[in-house]
Amino acid sequence: MAQEQAANANQLLNTASEQADPGMYATIVSFFQDGGAFMYPILFVFIFGVAIAIERLIYLNMMKAKNQSAWKRLLPILNQGNFRQAMEIATNSKSAVGRILAYGLSKVGKGRRHDDLEMAMEEGLMEILPRLEKRTPYLATFANIATLLGLLGTILGLIKAFTAVANVDPAEKANILSASISIAMNTTAFGLMAAIPLLLAFTFLQTKTTEIVDSIEMASVKFVNLIRDARPAEAAARATTKKV
Repeated sequence: MAQEQAANANQLLNTASEQADPGMYATIVSFFQDGGAFMYPILFVFIFGVAIAIERLIYLNMMKAKNQSAWKRLLPILNQGNFRQAMEIATNSKSAVGRILAYGLSKVGKGRRHDDLEMAMEEGLMEILPRLEKRTPYLATFANIATLLGLLGTILGLIKAFTAVANVDPAEKANILSASISIAMNTTAFGLMAAIPLLLAFTFLQTKTTEIVDSIEMASVKFVNLIRDARPAEAAARATTKKV
């Protein structure tokens, strides 16, 4: 008898706990439905921003890998002074480093000054930089839009709530108003939940882009220094040949 009572008590406790905890999915659905119509544009902005962040992350990772591979391949050839072969490799390369070095190598054999060489490489960097930063600023804009949509949904929800309780029994006003305000705040909460990850993604991608640009500029400086070191050596070799 005691065992049956204990079993019944456990069953009642399990039933009560299941009713008290509807589950994460049901909680999310209820939260989303209670937020009203403004939850849908916030969700759309968040999904669109996440798609851009993923695409940019893949692109920047691929560009970084290509730059490292191209630089490792070109550096030994540049150290050997074989600029013609380096020009062929840089021209056929799909990396940002390869394109910029191709700009510089095209000026090497034309007797140009170092300033002209640096200007040509800066021109190449200015052409590549917009591709690296493409669509990344949209993430910050989407974060602001999500926050503002959340605030707008909350304000409209509060206006609707105060209008609804204007002609209600004073004894019920507090309960109805508190429930309406709780629902109206869902849009602000969801807007912030969408905005924070988008801002973090924007900062992360900006940092990654800056790292790639810094590595390209470092490669450009090393290339110019190699050219400066190579030209005096060429001049000395020509003078020695004339004397002989």
